[in-house]
Amino acid sequence: MISSKNPYHEIPNGFRKLFYLNWPVLLLVITTANFGFLILYSVADGNLKPWAQPQIIRFIIGVFVIFIFSFININFWKKVSFYTYLLSLLLLVLVLYFGVSGGGAQRWLDLKFITLQPSELVKISLIMLLAAYYDWLKPERTSHMFWVALPAIIILVPSLLVIIQPDLGTGLLITFIGISTMFLAGVSWWYFVAIFGLIPGMVTTIWISRGKSWQFLTNYQYRRIDTFLDPSLDPLGSGYHITQSKIALGSGGFTGRGFMQGTQSQLDFLPRNHTDFIFTTLAEEFGFLGAISLLMIYGLIIIFSMVSAITNKSRFGYLLTAGLTMNFFSYFAINIAMVMGLAPVVGVPLPLISYGGSAMLVLLAGFGLMQSAHVHRIRHKY
Repeated sequence: MISSKNPYHEIPNGFRKLFYLNWPVLLLVITTANFGFLILYSVADGNLKPWAQPQIIRFIIGVFVIFIFSFININFWKKVSFYTYLLSLLLLVLVLYFGVSGGGAQRWLDLKFITLQPSELVKISLIMLLAAYYDWLKPERTSHMFWVALPAIIILVPSLLVIIQPDLGTGLLITFIGISTMFLAGVSWWYFVAIFGLIPGMVTTIWISRGKSWQFLTNYQYRRIDTFLDPSLDPLGSGYHITQSKIALGSGGFTGRGFMQGTQSQLDFLPRNHTDFIFTTLAEEFGFLGAISLLMIYGLIIIFSMVSAITNKSRFGYLLTAGLTMNFFSYFAINIAMVMGLAPVVGVPLPLISYGGSAMLVLLAGFGLMQSAHVHRIRHKY
């Protein structure tokens, strides 16, 4: 029985935790994933293989991971955050020497039972460590230069290890996620003003270095930028993906061509129609209505997750949930901007929709951590 002097509810125990899950988020995640299975079934000409069936199996495993993680006390995740971060750094180093190459970069580790992309894992471990760091740090020290420099190093180390794979897009994404978590922790906005003030000079330097012995990016990365600025420069080469993507988006119209009736996707004009460019497949077959419906579901996941973060009285739980929500947002925002030609083409999957192993499992593990923070959060007594 709760004492009348206790201003908080007790943390739930055992199977009572099932009732404390953030069920709206969980049901929305399941709904989104089923939408993805439908699209993967379509692009395989009405077959569960080779994409929909493995994706369904991974998702079922991922849902079990969510439930397992949600039952684990949130303090456990705070204690292991540093070791999880070190493990992700170790895996990034191993990628440089033993990684599997693909798409012009060496990003994966072949573990036989799964091909793991450590850069996906590091996004989660980075948020965990930063949340634990700011939970430990006294609030009055949050904006002190020394205590800002330490998390900056924590962010830059994995970002640089990913950039030299080379994977500039994911490296910048990791940096964005880390900086977002620092902002949510209450670091003075003057630091962020200074960072944004340096961006024009950094971009100019990177562009001037092209063709020099000291150029910062690889040639294929510069070609991606050229394609982003003007896809018509090489419509049958580097500009082919985005050109076909825009055609598919436009051909869907308001209501779409119909399930399994998309010409660009079904006739294989659209490359990677089951991974990075799956959103265009969806938009072609289900039109504007289908695309905006998916965006609304994503928006609801963001809203319910942020409400969970804001109502969490634990600083660690708040930052963990809010940081993971920003991570989820960055996935679909960048992917959709990419396929619409609003951002350079980078290897960012559409969350819960695109075919993939490590991205799906790591993303669901992130939702499991959010559920753990939600279940074990301290609630005001009403």
